[in-house]
Amino acid sequence: MNELVLKNGRLISGEPCEVAIKNGKITQVAEVIETTTETVIDLEGHYISAGWIDDHVHCFEKMNLYYDYPDQIGVEKGVTTVIDAGTTGAENIHDFYELAQQAKTNVYALVNISKWGIVEQDELADLSKVKADLVKQALADLPDFIVGIKARMSKTVIGDNGITPLELAKQIQAENQHLPLMVHIGSAPPELAEILAVMEAGDVLTHCFNGKPNGILGADDHIKDIAWDAYRRGVIFDIGHGTDSFNFHVAEVAHQAGMDATSISTDIYIRNRTNGPVYDLATTMEKLRVVGYTWPDILEKVTAVPAKNFHLANKGQLAVGFDADLTIFELVTGEKELVDSNGFTRTTTEQIRPLKTVIGGMVYDNEL
Repeated sequence: MNELVLKNGRLISGEPCEVAIKNGKITQVAEVIETTTETVIDLEGHYISAGWIDDHVHCFEKMNLYYDYPDQIGVEKGVTTVIDAGTTGAENIHDFYELAQQAKTNVYALVNISKWGIVEQDELADLSKVKADLVKQALADLPDFIVGIKARMSKTVIGDNGITPLELAKQIQAENQHLPLMVHIGSAPPELAEILAVMEAGDVLTHCFNGKPNGILGADDHIKDIAWDAYRRGVIFDIGHGTDSFNFHVAEVAHQAGMDATSISTDIYIRNRTNGPVYDLATTMEKLRVVGYTWPDILEKVTAVPAKNFHLANKGQLAVGFDADLTIFELVTGEKELVDSNGFTRTTTEQIRPLKTVIGGMVYDNEL
């Protein structure tokens, strides 16, 4: 017998959808489920999708520069799974793991190649902090928590080290089952061309639509050839909105040219959550809708795609056998001003609002 049945839902396509859950897993997905279980939730025609995944957040609350609280950016915002993008390194990720286990939200982490993570803005200016053996040990200690590695490659981070930190990251990756690698891009040095020359298919380029001169958009207002080359050979382009890393115009030019982000993420932490311009994953999704993405594409880029990119085998699908992580939401007609990282605005008339978050079969209501 099922433990819970979600009745009268619908997919983003409009098709009816009901979901049965038992022991934290999805046991049935159908237009109509006949059930005698006493635990039934009527979704009243609202939309249902696989649980939303935000693959770039900062949520280790003990840090000072970039930190937040997993449930305040996760379950309370319709997000079932978050991946912390390198806040911690090998020396402090165990402490992060212990705190993360207390959250309702599923929490995973990318380990920063700098051993203390982002305790200071320039964590890769001192290469003595990059210890491959410590990273390897952390991966061995926490194989179900660490899902990849992270290197931040912009001038405020690397000091005078140029492309060397990324080359070290690639070596660490090669020595550890070719785990996913996320690379932050920003102002030069190093030049974007140098970074992309080192990256391979499956590597994640985050902040892909930033508005900086060292980004993907050239002075002629066209996508740079080096960006097209990386995109076409399978480098993953991830939004990573952040305080300073998402520009409407860049995203629009890319979309019109046929270059859509592979995955959608926030780079959220407490300041850009409370003060903007990020606020939450739903708001970032609305921004991509204004750019021209369809809702089905947007939902895929916060469910199946990040699950695949970071090898979360049991997540990201509304299908039998997958984890019972679901997001129930509504689309609301009404104007809302959206602001990018550079202060430019667009107005949406379609808002997406999470209503309930289901994690491991447990149902949580979202505050509107």
